[in-house]
Amino acid sequence: MKKLTYIFILGFLILSVQYSWANTITVCGSCETKSIKAAIAIAEEGDTILVKPGVYKESGIKVDKGLTIIGEGLPTIDGQDKGEIVTIGADNVTLDGFKIINVGSSYTTDYASVRVVTSKNFVIQNLVLEKLFFGIYVQRSQHGKILNNKVTGEAVSEFNSGNAIHLWHSKNIEITGNDVRHVRDGIYLEFSDFIIIRSNISKYNVRYGLHFMFSNDDLYEYNTFEGNGAGVAVMFSKRIDMHHNQFRKNWGTASYGLLLKEISDAKITNNVFFENTVGITSEVCNRIEYKNNDFISNGWAMNMKGGSYATKVINNNFIHNSFDISYLGRMNDNKFDGNYWSTYTGYDLDKNGIGDVPYRPVKLFSYIVNKAPESIILLRSLFIDIIDFSEKVSPVFTPDDLIDENPKIKRIEHDRN
Repeated sequence: MKKLTYIFILGFLILSVQYSWANTITVCGSCETKSIKAAIAIAEEGDTILVKPGVYKESGIKVDKGLTIIGEGLPTIDGQDKGEIVTIGADNVTLDGFKIINVGSSYTTDYASVRVVTSKNFVIQNLVLEKLFFGIYVQRSQHGKILNNKVTGEAVSEFNSGNAIHLWHSKNIEITGNDVRHVRDGIYLEFSDFIIIRSNISKYNVRYGLHFMFSNDDLYEYNTFEGNGAGVAVMFSKRIDMHHNQFRKNWGTASYGLLLKEISDAKITNNVFFENTVGITSEVCNRIEYKNNDFISNGWAMNMKGGSYATKVINNNFIHNSFDISYLGRMNDNKFDGNYWSTYTGYDLDKNGIGDVPYRPVKLFSYIVNKAPESIILLRSLFIDIIDFSEKVSPVFTPDDLIDENPKIKRIEHDRN
C-alpha cells in the first residue's frame, strides 16, 4: 500500500513540474514578440501562444512542437498569396480563433490555409478561412478534431479550386459544426476511416457538398447539404452510417442528393431528400438499409441502376416526386415494405393503416425516360397516365416483383431529432 502511495505522489509531482514549466507567450505589435513565427521559435513543448488582435502578414508558419496557439479577438493571418500559411507537423497542437486569408494558388501544388501532416491529437477550431485554395488539409494524421470553422471560397469551376476540408489517409477524425461554402468539394475524404462528420453545413459548392472514396466505418449525422453542383458522392466504401442529414435543392442535369457507388453494409436512415434532381442514385450497392427517410418533391426519389443485392427500403415516405423509383436490373432479394407513397390509390377496409392492395412504385414512363430522356416533356400527359396504368395491371417492362406488399395509408411521422 505504501508503495502505491509513493508512486501516486511521484506521478503527481512529475505532472506538477511539467505544468509549471509551461509558459504563455504573448504576440502583438507592441510586445517583445511581434510575430507568430518568432513565438514558435522560442516556445517550448506544451507552451501557449496568445496572439492579440491585429493583422499578421506571415506565411510558411511551421508548428513543429506541441503548442496551443490562440487568437484573441480573431486576429488575421495574411499569407499575402505566397503559398501555404500554417503547417502543423507535431502532435498535441491546438490552433484556435484566427482569420486566415490570401493563400497562394498553384496548378502544381495544393496550397492550404492550414495543413496537418502526420500529427496526432490536434485541434483546429473557430477559424475563419477566406481567399483560399484548400482550406484545412489533413494527411496521414489521426485522433484530431476540426470544430466550428467557417470556410468560404470563391470557386467558379472545379479545375482551379480546392476543397474546404480535405482528409487523406487519416483515421479517427471528428469534423463537427463547420460551415463550408463556395469551394470545389465542401468535405472530401480519401482512404480515411473511423471519421465522424456531424452538424456541418455544406452549401453552394461547385462540385460536391461531401465527397469520399475508399473510406470505411464512417459516420455522417445531422449535416445539411444544399445547393451543391452534384450533391453528395459516396464511393467504394464499407460500413457507412448516414442518418438525420438534409439533402436539399441539389438541382441540375447531372445532380442528385446522394450518389452511392459500390457501397456495402451501409445504413441510410432518418434523412430528408427535398427538391433534388434525384434523391438517391445507387449502383452496385449491397446490403444497404434505407429506412425512415423522407423523399419530397424530387425529380426521381430513388434511381437504382442495378447490380444491387439484399437492399431494404422500409418505412420511408415518398411524397410528390415526379418518379418514386427507377429500377434497372433484376430484383433478386431486394425488399420494399411498409412505405408511404403519395401516389398510392388503394384502400384500407380493415382500418389497420396498411393498404389492402399491394403497390408497384415503378412507372413504365420512368423506364421510357431512362431510355429516351427527351420524352420527359410528356410527363403530365393523359397518354402517359394510360400506359402507366396498363403496365401496373400487367407488368412487361417494369420488374414484376418490385412491389410493396404493405403500403402505408398515411404519411409516416419520423423522429428528426
